[in-house]
Amino acid sequence: MSTHFRFADDKDVDALVLLVEATYRGDESRKGWTTEADFLEGQRTDAQEMREIIANPQSRMLLYEDGGVLVGCCNVEQEALGVAYFGMFSVRADIQGKGSGRLLLTEAERFAKEEWGARVMRMTVIDIRAELIAFYERRGYARTGKHKPFPYGDPRFGVPKRGDLRFEILEKTL
Repeated sequence: MSTHFRFADDKDVDALVLLVEATYRGDESRKGWTTEADFLEGQRTDAQEMREIIANPQSRMLLYEDGGVLVGCCNVEQEALGVAYFGMFSVRADIQGKGSGRLLLTEAERFAKEEWGARVMRMTVIDIRAELIAFYERRGYARTGKHKPFPYGDPRFGVPKRGDLRFEILEKTL
């Protein structure tokens, strides 16, 4: 199988929504280790949000395909001068833990550094996600100790099953 990276366009919206939802929510997500289904229900994204990301000139939805099949995606966004934001990281649940996520993250970092001149990659992670934070730490990301509140009451981000959710900001020097 051959791997291929490319940027999403409007024809990819439906497949991207399915991939992101299957990675984070519901029973399908429980096949992988990145599920949020134990503490969030409802949607993770929708077609409107995906179209907005794709249309944003400061953003790129990076796709990872293997043998012509979409296996992963992430959003890379210019956040500030020299700073890129990494988000919506999704890898098919049935292949998580086999290196695809590491390859996708590495390509996102390469793109941000080489194409946008980013010196820092930043992300937010729900801070109760110890395994996920450890994954990023093994790839050079550091916990900043800075937090952002979870958007309780906004169902576009999911419906929380607990009241202690917040995001922690992680950063890596590129």
